[in-house]
Amino acid sequence: MFSISDLNVYHGDTHALRGINLTVKEHRFTALIGPNGSGKSTLLGAIAGNVLPKKGSIFLDSKSVSSYPKREFARLVSFLPQRTHTPTGISVRELLVQGRFPWRTWLGKWSNKDEEAVRRAASLCEVEALLDRPLSALSGGQLQRAWIAMTLAQDAPIILLDEPTTYLDVANQLSLLDLLAMLRDAGRTVVAILHDLNQAAQYAEELVMMRDGEIVAEGATLRVFTDHNIENVFGVRSRMLEDTVTGGVICIPSSLET
Repeated sequence: MFSISDLNVYHGDTHALRGINLTVKEHRFTALIGPNGSGKSTLLGAIAGNVLPKKGSIFLDSKSVSSYPKREFARLVSFLPQRTHTPTGISVRELLVQGRFPWRTWLGKWSNKDEEAVRRAASLCEVEALLDRPLSALSGGQLQRAWIAMTLAQDAPIILLDEPTTYLDVANQLSLLDLLAMLRDAGRTVVAILHDLNQAAQYAEELVMMRDGEIVAEGATLRVFTDHNIENVFGVRSRMLEDTVTGGVICIPSSLET
């Protein structure tokens, strides 16, 4: 899976990532968490091959991410960034069709496999009733689900999502996270940036906690999700309560450091 070594990224004069070393485990749900500006999106973009490092390396299955042909990499990795440019004048179905680009040649006809991938993605993200609607007619939550459906239509074994619960109400957030957990259980590898600490702890088996462009703590959720690490990363004191249903813990922030 992904192996990241001494990764350094600059945005102009800003040192955005500092000496990142990380292994992303296969068939696991990994959540990246940290305050705004901590480097989460930059790290995920680098893993996706969209951000070029100044120093260091990122390997996928012993091959440098930068050496993959675009189409080959897209058959392995789907990536939904935090900010998307919504095309004008197209329908939800046409957006989902774009997710099939890695599997089609320039002259290739639309296949039954392509159609099934779009149908399945629409069903999983509950946008079947929206397929004929223009993107411009969607609410923020509906549009987010359409983008996620396009990402799933790509049918890649690795899914990278930058704040996928943005614009979704609580019920749809949980529905999406349930879906990602189901995909993980079916053999996919999921890496997502999440802002809700308790959702991250509930759904992800692995946590990566970041601050100021560095990884402060990473590993199994039950080991990493502690009041000490939360205070160290977010500057927030918290109480940790046992979740008697899941066997995990729940974070209740109590105050900011002074």
